Amino acid sequence: MNDSDIKNHIETLVAEEHRLYERADDTPLTPDERKRLDELNVQLDRYYDLLRQRRAKEEFGQSPEGVHMRSGKTVENYVE
Repeated sequence: MNDSDIKNHIETLVAEEHRLYERADDTPLTPDERKRLDELNVQLDRYYDLLRQRRAKEEFGQSPEGVHMRSGKTVENYVE
């Protein structure tokens, strides 16, 4: 997966997230929709993390192909 593929996937996830948030403006989300929104947030964090890893490798002259997507648990438990 290259940077362009990752960005396209992020855009798809963001569009779905926005649709759910817009729907929530009119009526409460169902438990399944709430669960999906939570899943989307984790997936977005994972893809943004993957993109950051790739860009860091490129910045230091390394191949970005060696990076891997980290688990949701890993990216959700980052300490800043």
